[in-house]
Amino acid sequence: MQQNKINIKNRKAKFQYEILDKYTAGIKLAGTEIKAIREGKAGIAESFCEFHRGELYVINMHVEEYSHATHFNHNPKTERKLLLNKQELRKLEKQINQSGLTIIPLRLFINERGLAKLVIALCKGKKTHDKRETIKDRENKRRLDRIKKEYN
Repeated sequence: MQQNKINIKNRKAKFQYEILDKYTAGIKLAGTEIKAIREGKAGIAESFCEFHRGELYVINMHVEEYSHATHFNHNPKTERKLLLNKQELRKLEKQINQSGLTIIPLRLFINERGLAKLVIALCKGKKTHDKRETIKDRENKRRLDRIKKEYN
């Protein structure tokens, strides 16, 4: 099977959230959805995960309509079910209900068997002062790299 290098990232997630734990979940997709993802026409920038009746769904994940499909094309912003073990689902639901954490998708990729997978993270929202500190650290690192480059 041909190796697809699909790797769609949520770049804002590490800045806006403190990541506590990561999981890799499968996604239940329609035929035209997986074809659009294999073309790289998907986005997870503003998406999040919620529980409905004990099952985990990704909300607000955008998968563009497949260009070669007929009138049987999918809805771009529909809820998509995530596939995890029962123990993982129970653990996540318990942590979310107790401590007010959230689940954010970090990365969408195609594995070696050709299946779409989503790396999700249990996250805690950062405060404004934490975000400012992150920006300062990033700028200091850039400044140091410039100085090192001048002397080398």
